[in-house]
Amino acid sequence: MQRVCPFELVTMAKPIPRLTSDEVSLIVSTAWEDKVPFHQVLMQHGLSQGQLVPLMKRELTPSAFKLWKQRSGIR
Repeated sequence: MQRVCPFELVTMAKPIPRLTSDEVSLIVSTAWEDKVPFHQVLMQHGLSQGQLVPLMKRELTPSAFKLWKQRSGIR
């Protein structure tokens, strides 16, 4: 029987691509809008959820990130 290393089962999120400050501002403002569904933000900007969440966490204050996370339905 072949043993599987537990680290092989973990999928890591892709790193956040290099973005200009204008691109980051646009992504954050789009993600904050109530009218834009979360998946549309991801598709519009070419980011995965694993890239958007750390970006928002880095750019927002802790309380704003917590509020955004609740509003966007991310667990």
